Amino acid sequence: MTEPGKALYIIACAAGPAGDVGRLVTMAQEQGWTTQIIATPSALDFIDVPELEKLTGRPVRSRYRKPSEPKPPRADAIIVAPATYNTINKFAHGICDTYALGLLAEAPGLGIPVVVLPFVNSALASREPFRRSVETLRAEGVHVLLGPGRFEPHAPSSGAEVVETYPWHLTLPELGEFD
Repeated sequence: MTEPGKALYIIACAAGPAGDVGRLVTMAQEQGWTTQIIATPSALDFIDVPELEKLTGRPVRSRYRKPSEPKPPRADAIIVAPATYNTINKFAHGICDTYALGLLAEAPGLGIPVVVLPFVNSALASREPFRRSVETLRAEGVHVLLGPGRFEPHAPSSGAEVVETYPWHLTLPELGEFD
């Protein structure tokens, strides 16, 4: 359990489980987190923005705010779920061409705990660039939940068949490992 009111940013990427990100929001709120959804631009087509805004009481963010817009609470922790092949590789290489990636690029340097729960197929997960990216992120203290007992890559073209078993529940306990 966390201190009441601590801010958790949940970054949703464009992958099948994104439509169920509200499940993670609810779990986090039950543990006392104030939740903020950040969506990659492509993820906006995967999520129910009005429903998530109602659930969190905050606007879903996918772009940098204008100076006239209110600042969201500073993140005390970040969960990236579902995290795509593309986002994981860009995060590891410091690319920040979206608001979500800009937040992730700064997080390790600011000491903000980051948990990444991938949703990738086995063909992508077997690629050397991806394996190096996971190693790079882990070396920086990012918790990438990939491997036995965590997220296991699915067979190519079978993502829709495993969406219902996406292990959202693994993310929040991992934040306790940063204490």
